[in-house]
Amino acid sequence: MGELRGRFAPSPSGRMHLGNLFSALLAWLSVRSAGGVMVLRMEDLDPDRCKEEYAAQLADDLRWLGLDWDEGYEKGGPHGPYRQSERTQLYAAAFQRLEEQGLIYPCFCTRAERLAASAPHRSDGQVIYGGKCKRLTEEERNELAKTRRPAWRLTVPDREISFTDGLQGFYAENLLSDCGDFILRRSDGVYAYQLAVVYDDGAMAVNQVVRGRDLLDSTPRQLYLYELLGLTPPEFYHVPLLTAPDGRRLSKREKDLDMGALRQRFTPAELTGLLGYWAGQLDRPEPVLPKELAQIFDWSKVPKEDIVVE
Repeated sequence: MGELRGRFAPSPSGRMHLGNLFSALLAWLSVRSAGGVMVLRMEDLDPDRCKEEYAAQLADDLRWLGLDWDEGYEKGGPHGPYRQSERTQLYAAAFQRLEEQGLIYPCFCTRAERLAASAPHRSDGQVIYGGKCKRLTEEERNELAKTRRPAWRLTVPDREISFTDGLQGFYAENLLSDCGDFILRRSDGVYAYQLAVVYDDGAMAVNQVVRGRDLLDSTPRQLYLYELLGLTPPEFYHVPLLTAPDGRRLSKREKDLDMGALRQRFTPAELTGLLGYWAGQLDRPEPVLPKELAQIFDWSKVPKEDIVVE
């Protein structure tokens, strides 16, 4: 694989919380323990939610904890720009390549129509798009386009795509029955996460992706996009989520667990020690610096299942 290149790619839509920090630390530890290159990319595709002030605060919070990066936001590097909002022309070119292959079609369905009860569902409750707009005639599409801007979907084959996750092990999905045709560009023109993240990780030569296991089921469709775009996929490590006692995933709405509150309650070493304990790297939560934790980091000790934060 050559030199390890990992990344942390947060969405600057609010203050980082404990769960974000857990994934960031594990990504950083994996790279630093191998002497690799760390990239910080801002996934600020959504102009309504993402703000520069959040990006600057996020970078400051990472530095406070002791998580540095070699290229990316505020530093630059050979694979920039490192903000997705500045890379839309690159996504447009990738989108056009897929369009030229006849793999993309406009979808005029409203959210309510997409979530209609008649649509097939996966066992986890995710709606699988039934392909209604793929069957429209050219005349029907032209008529709908007069009153509604379409999203654009990628046609997926009836094919199983599998991979072995570095932490979770073997995982497979049939793209047609488990995923369905998925959106590559929203009706407002914003490119979807699936396209942007694949293009960026490929173009930035990222060969290891560490992220929350809530994104595990996104990986097969991303692997399909890597294949279609002729890009080399990375190795994936999907880490456990931090959850509240009632099973809810920690989110940016949990203000008592965001970085503003955490920086008042903990020193960087205390917070790193707590996260390192949850990550299976320490026998008990005790103050430790990230660079010290990197010296003993071991993926085999990281738990697979979600971690309850009391």
